[in-house]
Amino acid sequence: MKQFFEFIPLVIFLAAYYLKDIYAATLALMISTAVLLLISYIKNKKVEKMHLISFVLILVFGGLTLILRDDNFIKWKPTVINWIFGLVLLVSQFAFGNPLIKKMLGKEMTLPDDIWSKVNVSWALFFIACGTLNLYIAFSFSEEFWVNFKVFGLLGLTLVFTVGTVVYLYKHLPKEQKESLTEKKD
Repeated sequence: MKQFFEFIPLVIFLAAYYLKDIYAATLALMISTAVLLLISYIKNKKVEKMHLISFVLILVFGGLTLILRDDNFIKWKPTVINWIFGLVLLVSQFAFGNPLIKKMLGKEMTLPDDIWSKVNVSWALFFIACGTLNLYIAFSFSEEFWVNFKVFGLLGLTLVFTVGTVVYLYKHLPKEQKESLTEKKD
């Protein structure tokens, strides 16, 4: 349900784009994301760092888009967010020796450190690749194509990569954890 809730600003962005234009869509994205954060804060008494970073970047790039009437800024936002996430994952592993993915998921499953490192680097490279692909799409194709890619393409790629990660992690889980997960499903 949480993931569906987070998808709402993208749906609003897409609807505003098709009803009006990229500037209305940008404003709608900014407002809907602010409302989403407010609801999250009221409900949970906190805001996740990732959501706060995304919101700040939406405000900065969206604000520049609206003030300067230049849609290139909003087209850069997904790239910057993806590159930041990729960089944070790489820094967590290589500068601090503690893969962020392990920190996020390690309480739920026990895996060897080399598996956590591989998954962490894989996600970092995935984010960097998505950011690069966004730039290519944004500046090589029509605005409409980019909007659809931003909403559906990046989401689809993320879902496929997530499923691949879950399969990979499951393959490396200790037998006891696999049995525990199987029992929970029954």
